[in-house]
Amino acid sequence: PEDMKIAEFNPPLIFQLDAVSGRARASTVKLPHGEVLTPVFMPVGTQGTIKGMTSEEMQGLGCRILLGNTFHLANRPTCDLLEKCGGLHNLMQWNGNILTDSGGFQMVSLLKLAEIKEEGVEFEDPKKPGSRMLLTPEKSIESQNVIGADIMMALDDVISSTSVDKTRIQEATDRTLRWIDRCIAAHKNPHRQNLFGIVQGHLDPNLREYSLGEMIKRNLPGYAIGGLSGGEAKDSFWKVVEQCTRPGSGLPSDKPRYLMGVGYPLDIVVCVALGVDMFDCVYPCRTARFGTALVRTGQMRLTSSEFAADYRPLEPGYDGPLKSYTRAMLHTIVTKEPVAASLITLHNLHFMLNLLGEMREAIKKNTFADWVRRFLQDFFPMATPPPCPHCPPRWVRDALASCGIRLDDIFDWSEAASELPDMPKDHSGGGKEGKA
Repeated sequence: PEDMKIAEFNPPLIFQLDAVSGRARASTVKLPHGEVLTPVFMPVGTQGTIKGMTSEEMQGLGCRILLGNTFHLANRPTCDLLEKCGGLHNLMQWNGNILTDSGGFQMVSLLKLAEIKEEGVEFEDPKKPGSRMLLTPEKSIESQNVIGADIMMALDDVISSTSVDKTRIQEATDRTLRWIDRCIAAHKNPHRQNLFGIVQGHLDPNLREYSLGEMIKRNLPGYAIGGLSGGEAKDSFWKVVEQCTRPGSGLPSDKPRYLMGVGYPLDIVVCVALGVDMFDCVYPCRTARFGTALVRTGQMRLTSSEFAADYRPLEPGYDGPLKSYTRAMLHTIVTKEPVAASLITLHNLHFMLNLLGEMREAIKKNTFADWVRRFLQDFFPMATPPPCPHCPPRWVRDALASCGIRLDDIFDWSEAASELPDMPKDHSGGGKEGKA
């Protein structure tokens, strides 16, 4: 067919490495619905919509790629309806790119409702008790072909990162490789949709090495690091990411690397430093619905009474979409008025996209290490050079040291210093003294 001839010269994914700074990478990923500039945060629109946001607003934020979830979309609105309207892009009226998760993560999140076997995963729809659906690698890919995602994730056997069942961990790692081959065979549109493989192997370096080697042999357009962000210790988390991005033995340097389900600002900064390109997480949108705004000093819980008479902007000096809204006004409406969820979601997504854009610029200028040091000083204002009773989480120091970013001179890492949380509460002050 004619389109197959064109595809020989125009593959559906072209990866262009624009700059490196240490291990951090800035790239341009050319996809069927336009270019994506990395490092990139991808907002999650599970059911075909970012809750509280229109497609036009997402475009206005500069978002070029967002997520949908195959399991949920196949349940509602159903693939039959999506096929009739020409795919998810048409249904959403979204002309950017879409990445769809295979539905594999629901093995963990809906485990009480799922039965995992070699054929696939049988789920009960949580919204329709008693109903069963079998999600196989073939069915996942068939659904994603209909959805029309620019990037499709293979169905993998996902096991909780806190599991200690070695037999089950080995089985899941092996089955993920058998299932990727079934996904590749079932993929009907390789000329216009990209299938990414997912590296598994739990927290075991040997299993990760095995999964890495086998996935790379499949020569896919891109790869994801899966099985993390499930409650594992941060020391284990960063070591898996470091292994999967390690020059020479990790994922290929000429293809995109996607870390699934990771979205806290601190985690993203560290993992960009290690060499990850793509991230997604429900956190910025979900926390917005509970009245929490993301700021450069952590998170601001606007439900707190300390903001009732604080007439300063949400984040002084920050040129975001809510720069004219006071904390007091937002405190008055969060969790009470529906528009508040939309406003804080808009802010949080702008914050995340802007943060990743700043990192990209620093990588291009080869000043990324300095940018990271400044980011951490802003994020942890209570932590200062010695002597100081507080320090950032020690896993951050260890992870950044592994890629050549030193923090010894700007924080007190002595045993006497107590670690601050990964997501600190904003300490910029509030309450009665807050003036416009």
